[in-house]
Amino acid sequence: MRTAKRPLQSQASEAQKQAALRYILDAWEEALHDGIEPEMLANAALFAALADLIDLYGEDAVAKMTTGLSRRIHHGEFTLRRTAQ
Repeated sequence: MRTAKRPLQSQASEAQKQAALRYILDAWEEALHDGIEPEMLANAALFAALADLIDLYGEDAVAKMTTGLSRRIHHGEFTLRRTAQ
């Protein structure tokens, strides 16, 4: 297992975070327009994100960070669009 290369903390400003999200969402929309299925995009995005995080912070730090994802998902932290129920 690899060790952490730096602390698992965001060093980016809020503006950089928003800009990064906009780039990803724009690319996502372009891929959808080109006929890529949302599930394929999601799997590729998760793989790429986790691979980059592991490269930056190490497997242990990323494993620790991902243990709290279920709680964060259930609290709506990752919900960009709310659907009518």
